[in-house]
Amino acid sequence: MNEGDHNAGEPDNGTAPHGRSLGQDFPLRLVSGVVMAIIAAGVIASGPIPFYGLVVVIATALSWEWGHLVRGTRFDAVTGLHMVVAAVSSALAAFGWPGLGVLLVIIGAILVFVLTIGGPSIYSAVGVFYAGLPAIALIWLRSDVHLGLLAIGYIVLVVVATDVSAFIAGRLIGGPKLWPLISPNKTWSGLAGAVAGSALAGGIYGYLVPVTSAPRLAMVGGLLAVVAQAGDLFESGLKRHFHVKDSSNLIPGHGGVMDRVDGLVAAALAVGLAALLVNIYSPAHALLIGP
Repeated sequence: MNEGDHNAGEPDNGTAPHGRSLGQDFPLRLVSGVVMAIIAAGVIASGPIPFYGLVVVIATALSWEWGHLVRGTRFDAVTGLHMVVAAVSSALAAFGWPGLGVLLVIIGAILVFVLTIGGPSIYSAVGVFYAGLPAIALIWLRSDVHLGLLAIGYIVLVVVATDVSAFIAGRLIGGPKLWPLISPNKTWSGLAGAVAGSALAGGIYGYLVPVTSAPRLAMVGGLLAVVAQAGDLFESGLKRHFHVKDSSNLIPGHGGVMDRVDGLVAAALAVGLAALLVNIYSPAHALLIGP
């Protein structure tokens, strides 16, 4: 439930003229969000293999939506290549070769760039990284035998808390805009709510999980909230640049897959990069416990 993902020209959902309101679209967004959360929780809890499958599905969906958004096509050869790279690189990570997966993403981005010269080549190439690298990072984290499940659960929890808190605070409190040129509906109150909600959720998670500490996960949760909101702004700016309201209409009340996982994409990428610096041999340990 991002605070606002729509383009300019749409009424400000965070500042209702006759009092604060969650909006008429809230019930549909809530139902869709609950259904997605239940499905995701079930898959995550079912074990590594179902989770890897879910990540591959999301990565390929992001690849398709990226082509639709950037090149305005339902499907073309570049989109097909993009989807294959996302799926195969994720599979390589699932089989224990995340480094090869990253290499494939780099090669895929170069090929996509060459194939789209004369068009939006840079944007098309960036999309390969956007779909592939976070997927590899999530699978790499989950592959940690001892702490992988706890790490994935934590990331998903804080990102969901970020989205929900930003949505509620932004619509009920409103106030000054965060970055109106990029996203006219996002507010500073929404960002503050996102940080507070994610920190609270992270702290509670740390309290319930004995292997780590509540203060650490509260602090990391607040930082990830900022990262997730930055990912949301990035996607909003991309849609604004290409004059598109939603990445697709796959999810009722929410738009496309990209509209739902933009914060997760940014958070997963940030956690993966941090793990490379902190503890490359145990990324989940790096996230939950530290060096």
